[in-house]
Amino acid sequence: MRIIFAGTPVTAVPSLDRLASEHEVIAVLTRAPALVGRKRVLTPSPVEQRARELGVDVLTPKSLRDEEIQESIKELAPDAVAVVAYGLLIPPALLEVPTHGWVNLHFSLLPQWRGAAPVQYAVAASQSETGIATFQIEKGLDTGPVFDMEKVEIGHRETAGDLLERLSVQGADLLSRTMKSIEDGTANPVPQEGEPTHAPQLRAADGRLDLTRSARELDAQIRGFTPAPGCWTTWNGDRVKVGPAEPVDVDLSVGEILIGDDVLLGTGEGALRLEKIAPPGKPWMDAGDWGRGVRETVVWNS
Repeated sequence: MRIIFAGTPVTAVPSLDRLASEHEVIAVLTRAPALVGRKRVLTPSPVEQRARELGVDVLTPKSLRDEEIQESIKELAPDAVAVVAYGLLIPPALLEVPTHGWVNLHFSLLPQWRGAAPVQYAVAASQSETGIATFQIEKGLDTGPVFDMEKVEIGHRETAGDLLERLSVQGADLLSRTMKSIEDGTANPVPQEGEPTHAPQLRAADGRLDLTRSARELDAQIRGFTPAPGCWTTWNGDRVKVGPAEPVDVDLSVGEILIGDDVLLGTGEGALRLEKIAPPGKPWMDAGDWGRGVRETVVWNS
């Protein structure tokens, strides 16, 4: 089939590679280059970089509502558009352009976790499993009929970043099978069933740790929000980033720090054994190294 691929982050690259090896990818839609890092270097998306390596034409509109980009997509006359974490809204006028519509790979078991951050929310909710799904895009947000789904177990200590890396590879396989079924006429999308949950875009404020919650809940939040947006608490009014931690059955007051062989942070139930933290204005460091440099009793505010 003649396919346009729409995607932006590195997690979309396995799907681009897979489809490019099996179909004619006539163009790639991706987000425009963005300023990255402390030096604010204008950097093309991972999908754009890979598309150029593959010799595929790249389109980087700031909006799909622009008449010029809509005409370009119409002129390309794709059989289908495959979407993996693209990041721009698709106006209704474009949904009917491809012969077989827009097909989205989503990293959840729909209708669970509709939205921009399904993997992060699944891990933060302490789920033992999640999944991948391909569905037909329609006007609603992730509401279209589902072509196929697969369940995936979430590892006991797995972060959202770790899980998303796995899902991106497995998802490429699922998307490949879906596109083949569309091509040979065997695809049979069915309406989503069950009560939907939502996973809106996460912001830095969502990473604040409420230390009155249990250590196990906070551990799930930290893993779910790693690597982004990250988790933090406050110390003397300043933000302290909190990295990997492990829940332990130690009785401490909420926000109390116990410094010994380990650095323990008290929560509403149990404690967190801290592994990495980033004090205000400093890079990530081993929590034990930080603890050995502390010469006072410390209580962090949630």
